[in-house]
Amino acid sequence: MPLIKSHFKPSLPFKSGFISTVYSGLIRYIKYPQKRERIKLSDGDFLDFDWSYASEPTNSLAIILHGMEGHGQRPYVSGIARHLNTQHMDAICVNFRGCSGQINTQFFSFHSGQTEDLKDVIAHVISNHNYDSIFLNGISLGGNIVLKYLGETSDVPKQIKAAMAVSVPVDLAGSSKALHRFKNCLFHIYFMIGLKLKLKQKQRQFPTKISRLSLWRIWTLRALDEFYTSRANGFKDAAEYYNKSNSLQYLPAITTPVLILNALNDTFLTETCYPNAIAEDNPFIYLETPKHGGHVGFILPGGVYYNELRAAEFFLKFK
Repeated sequence: MPLIKSHFKPSLPFKSGFISTVYSGLIRYIKYPQKRERIKLSDGDFLDFDWSYASEPTNSLAIILHGMEGHGQRPYVSGIARHLNTQHMDAICVNFRGCSGQINTQFFSFHSGQTEDLKDVIAHVISNHNYDSIFLNGISLGGNIVLKYLGETSDVPKQIKAAMAVSVPVDLAGSSKALHRFKNCLFHIYFMIGLKLKLKQKQRQFPTKISRLSLWRIWTLRALDEFYTSRANGFKDAAEYYNKSNSLQYLPAITTPVLILNALNDTFLTETCYPNAIAEDNPFIYLETPKHGGHVGFILPGGVYYNELRAAEFFLKFK
């Protein structure tokens, strides 16, 4: 599908990728009612997700996946749910393992290519509810999971009508390098504070698998992926983890309509995260690359973000 011309035009302050990223991730505030549900996963662990509903009964549902160090109540997640609720869709904001406020039971937690949990969520919804149309919306890391799922799954359920991935690092190795650059050092530190706290919880939960001494060796995202994320999830090292989990390799196989929204001034992304050639060759991939927006910072006046408007517009085409 040819590249989509973007009509996103933020106000002057939010043309800065840094300002829009910080405001969206740390300053924006939304208090929105959600109902918590816990499900049991196929490996015996649990997953929590937060429901919100349209004002009237509907046969449409959006499943929304957050990014690194996120959860289902973060404004960049609940904001999508809130807007889709106004468009006659129910919404589930999924909390990845260990992200709902309670540590998960397995040694491993979530990772960037963990499509098995998304499959369990979709199976649970289809088995227990009667939605005719289900839409997937992944943010950042969650977007990589959505794209990987659509590309690697040969039997995507017929209820999955369309999907969207926002600020998505389809090339995990490239984005990992980008996050270690000086211009992203504040974001890197912010992510590591939360991730180190969770790793300390894992150390107390599994003291024979993680020593206290080893915690002091982990000060970067790459070191965390090398020592814990990769090995806990069955990969040899970080390089293999990135290689097998990145969604870029799965994009040509996608046969479900999907909108990818990646801003050109997103410092978390590298050139390989803008798959222009693949989008032109695959009629199911719609690629929109606005000049501004930073990382999940598509801010507009009025409280509804551009990516939230685009999600509703895109999904309604396939409802």
